Amino acid sequence: MTPPSVTAFCPGHISGYFKRVDGHDLATTGSIGAGIVIDEGVTATAHTSRTPVVRIEQIDRNGRRHEIAQDSPPIISAMNRIGISASVVTTCRLPIGAGFGLSAAALLASLTAINRLAECSMNPEEIAEIAHETEVTYRTGLGDVAACQGGGRVVRSGAGIKGQIERRYDLTEPLFAVSFGPIHTPTVLGSPAQMARVTAAFPPASPGSVADLFRLSREFAEKSGLVTPKVREVLLACDTVNVPVSMTMLGNGVFAYGARAGAVLRAFGELYEMHMAECGVRIVETSP
Repeated sequence: MTPPSVTAFCPGHISGYFKRVDGHDLATTGSIGAGIVIDEGVTATAHTSRTPVVRIEQIDRNGRRHEIAQDSPPIISAMNRIGISASVVTTCRLPIGAGFGLSAAALLASLTAINRLAECSMNPEEIAEIAHETEVTYRTGLGDVAACQGGGRVVRSGAGIKGQIERRYDLTEPLFAVSFGPIHTPTVLGSPAQMARVTAAFPPASPGSVADLFRLSREFAEKSGLVTPKVREVLLACDTVNVPVSMTMLGNGVFAYGARAGAVLRAFGELYEMHMAECGVRIVETSP
C-alpha cells in the first residue's frame, strides 16, 4: 500500500536588487529590494518516514527527471526544528543556485507539504518564518521566502517575512532567462567586502513600473561588481535592441522581459520561459 503523501508547490523569485539588513535576531535579519515572483519553482512531495530524508531532482528539457542530490541540510534542519520526520522529494525545472530563489521555494514547499501531512496545524506565516530563518542561517538567501509568500512584482521595504511588501500584478508579457551556472550564494552573502559593494549599489528610488524595475536592477548590477563576462555579453546584446534586461541575483545569468527577449537570449544557451506568478506557495495534491 502506498503511504500517504502531500505535494506542495512554491514559485521561485528573481531578485533584481537587494540590500542586506541585519536585525536583532534571525526573524528580523534579511533584505530589502525588488524582484518578480515567477510561475516556475519547486514542487515538493512528502511521505511519512521514521527518519528525515530528502532527494532533489531536476527535470530536463525533455521532461526527464534526474537525481542531483540525496541531501538538503536546510530542509533537514527545518524538519528537525519542527520535530517531524518525512521523506521529501523536491523537483524543479530551473537550474539551482542560479538566482531563481529555488532554495527558498524548496523550503516553503517542503514545509507546507510536511505541515499538511503530519497535521502540524502551523499557519502559513509560521511556516514562512521557519523557512526564512533557515535560509538566513545557511546563507542561501535573505529575502526570497518573504517574496514567495505571494505572487506579483514585489518591492520589499522591510526585512523578514513580517516586513512591508508591496505587490503589483503588472507583468503582462513573458520573462526569459539564461544561466551560465551558479554563483555560490553563501560566499557572496558571507563576504563583508562584497556585501559592502552591494549595499553601496542599492538604489535610493523605488520602482513604480516594470520599466523602473529593470532600469534600477541594471544600475544595481553594474555598480555591485557582480556582472560576469558572460552576463555582460548578454546584457549588451539586449541593449542593442532595447530589450529590458538585468542580472539574476544571485546567479550567473540574465533575465529579460517581453516577447522579443526570447530571440536574443536563445543565442546564448538554454532558454527558460516563465511568467509572473499570481500567487505563492500552495498545496497541489493530497493522497490518502
